[in-house]
Amino acid sequence: MTLKVGIVGIRGLSAALGIQSYDGDAEVVAVCDLQETFMRERSAMFRIPHTYRVYEDMLASDIDAVFVATPMHLHVQHTIQALEAGKHVFCEVTAGVTMDELWWLKEAVEKHGKVYMMGENYCYIPQNQLIGQMIREGRFGEVYYAEGEYLHNNRKLAYGYNRRQRELDPWADRTSWRHYWQLGKRGNFYPTHELGPLMQWFQGDRIESVACFGSGSHTAPEFRQEDTSITMVRLRSGKLLKLRLDCISNRPIVYSYFAVQGTKGAYESPRGLNDSHKVYFHKEGTDREEAVWEPLENYYEELPERYRNATPAQKRVGHWGGDFFIVHDFIDAIRGLKPIPIDVYDACEWSAVAMLSELSIMNGGRVIAMPDFRQAKTTRDQELKLW
Repeated sequence: MTLKVGIVGIRGLSAALGIQSYDGDAEVVAVCDLQETFMRERSAMFRIPHTYRVYEDMLASDIDAVFVATPMHLHVQHTIQALEAGKHVFCEVTAGVTMDELWWLKEAVEKHGKVYMMGENYCYIPQNQLIGQMIREGRFGEVYYAEGEYLHNNRKLAYGYNRRQRELDPWADRTSWRHYWQLGKRGNFYPTHELGPLMQWFQGDRIESVACFGSGSHTAPEFRQEDTSITMVRLRSGKLLKLRLDCISNRPIVYSYFAVQGTKGAYESPRGLNDSHKVYFHKEGTDREEAVWEPLENYYEELPERYRNATPAQKRVGHWGGDFFIVHDFIDAIRGLKPIPIDVYDACEWSAVAMLSELSIMNGGRVIAMPDFRQAKTTRDQELKLW
């Protein structure tokens, strides 16, 4: 039976590409967006037969699943509506924008029993998949530290949208939602791109506490978001993660910098200027002068089979093929072929780093304990503790 998918939010059309490249029984049959002219243009481009301006009308149709790609402060609302309508949900990041929303989300997913998956596609970048595989094989020894960075000057997104939308919508040059829910927030408002791959590398661990520190506002003081924020994440095991977010500074983009350190090796991704992914594996009996990097490319034949055999169409979906494989895994989870790779508990914990980092930075870098979304049963379990 063909799985029928609807997309809410016109920017979610990478999902349409992912499904159109999928060779199973799934298709995008509907899209919903308030910007009608732009929506109709895009739906024609991607051959999506049905368009809706009213979300409830799309939910009343015979779709089986919803891709939520609306602005982040609408993710929980649109997700819960879909769950209540009996639909499975794939939601873009972050899962929610307040702690209360995350508790509502967890409770709704548990209540309705549908598949919910957060679409953190950076977990699916091929090199991140390869490093995760090497970690599980013990190649790096015991890993105890990792870091991730998202450096992307997106100040222009605080006003309006893309060029074609501005042509169609006279309101599009006004202040956008990102002005408030991203650049209007302190701390790490967007942690999951940096954090998601790291948490999958430290599989089985969970976040115990968060502390955040900011550089102050220098480049664009009209925004509440500081030029750079550093978020320190301690895991239950005592291991340490460092996250850097910078969406303000005048600098080249580094969408995805990651590093990991273990007792037997290390990895660093490129930062630019012809840098490359690189690894080091320690050999017993060598001294520090003999420690040198080697290209990760030397190990690409060890990539998971589906990445090695990815077709050009799958790679074109986005994020080096990651946007295809994440959609593939969501469909397989609905079919019962595999567990949900990024479930509601992962989604809530990773997204909660944003709110805890904001609370920390506004309290002088105080350490904030992470509640346990998987085990919490009462409102007392939901209380935040400052250490």
